[in-house]
Amino acid sequence: MTSPSVAKNTYMTVLISACALLVLSFGYRAGFGLFMVPMSEARGWGRDVLALALAIQNLMWGISAIVAGGLADKYGNLKVLLGGAACYATGMLAMSASTTELQIISSAGLLVGAGIAGTSFGIVLPSIARAVPEEKRGWAMGIGTAAGSLGQFLVVPVVQFAVDMAGWMLALQILGLSGFLMAIFCLPLAKYGGAAENASAEADETNLTSIARKAFSVSSYRLLIMGFFVCGFHLAFITVHMPGYLIDLGFSAQIGAWSISLIGLCNVAGAYYAGVVSGKRSMRKLLTWIYISRAITISIFLMVPVSLVTVLAFSAAMGFLWLATVPPTSGLVAVFFGTRYMSFLYGIVFLSHQLGSFIGVWLGGWWYQQYGNYDGIWIAGIILGITAALLHWPIQEQDYSAQLKPVPA
Repeated sequence: MTSPSVAKNTYMTVLISACALLVLSFGYRAGFGLFMVPMSEARGWGRDVLALALAIQNLMWGISAIVAGGLADKYGNLKVLLGGAACYATGMLAMSASTTELQIISSAGLLVGAGIAGTSFGIVLPSIARAVPEEKRGWAMGIGTAAGSLGQFLVVPVVQFAVDMAGWMLALQILGLSGFLMAIFCLPLAKYGGAAENASAEADETNLTSIARKAFSVSSYRLLIMGFFVCGFHLAFITVHMPGYLIDLGFSAQIGAWSISLIGLCNVAGAYYAGVVSGKRSMRKLLTWIYISRAITISIFLMVPVSLVTVLAFSAAMGFLWLATVPPTSGLVAVFFGTRYMSFLYGIVFLSHQLGSFIGVWLGGWWYQQYGNYDGIWIAGIILGITAALLHWPIQEQDYSAQLKPVPA
């Protein structure tokens, strides 16, 4: 019989490894906005070119997350994680050599997008959920989500320092080479990929199309999917365009980096708190509160005079709300359907998030090229925040897993 201390050591090893992987995965992608101005100027592009590539990155991330989740649920997560790390690192190296729109879309968009899908929440959080006791699941989800934000806080200033010291091209090459280190942290997660659980389920349904169709019959699941679109819109637009927005307002590039970094730091607390609350309180009410708070925060930022203080205050407030949506959103998927197909079903929810990310990044670049500002996108973010709050309120927090079981012949 396994002692409690051994069991705790086991899941803590998984949790630490998962957090280290998420620190790198989210830290790298959070820094891509820092390349918007120097890379666009060096290549003679408008901001819409790199914005389109990063928008496609988010879309590719979402599409790949469903495929990666299905493969991880069926065959285990190790190959998915290692493949993701390889795509991520190779994509960043290829970014540095990209000189045409097709090349930057292929590298920053397709390769890096697939890499993020294989090394981020869709694969890592279900592994954490399987490793920890059920009563600690909300807490562990919060820790894992906070790790992504810690990566944003730690890595983004390093990226900006590398750009300042070595130039944007060498900085990307350094990031690409360091990206291969993610493979080290993938290994302890292999035991909790779900493949062994799936293999032991003799009469279980393995047709993922059928599983998706049955899940979509649940109205609460559909509402969760639609609401998560807004989260992606907010996060991707701000991550990619905030540095350029601040440069346009007369701030230095370093302020843009510290804005994104501060968002990450404050979300360490926000994501952790959301995870703790998700295990004790209504998750749909928490999500409603988060989206309303985002709409209010953006509104205040647009109304007050812009200064260093207001930029930092906005970054801190948005940071507290940043990835705080992930623990209750992933938690609701587990409540609805259990952990059996969590990677796959969360992947579908996450695709909606990434569709929002695609729209936020691409539309931000397009709007800027058309009108020379980001005003319309900020206003859209307010409206969408209110809409998301309304979508989450009717969600019913109950177990629908019986609906996924095969119908007897």
